[in-house]
Amino acid sequence: MEGPLEWIASIGTIIAAGLIALDMGRRTTGWGFVLFTIVSILWIYSGLMKDAMPIAAMNAVLFLINGWGVWRYLIRKEQP
Repeated sequence: MEGPLEWIASIGTIIAAGLIALDMGRRTTGWGFVLFTIVSILWIYSGLMKDAMPIAAMNAVLFLINGWGVWRYLIRKEQP
């Protein structure tokens, strides 16, 4: 699993984690979750194509968690 898709997903994951860790506000954190959601899709596709089911399954769950983060930080209007 060292093709260009995996490199893009890896770099995207690092950037998304950095955006969330910076804690620069709700919008930045929300966009970090958007990026995490996108790279989760890439990891799911890669895992399915390369018969790496643990990677695909883990990222299917992470996709749902990251989708919740997008809703919480970008879509929901009320502040917690």
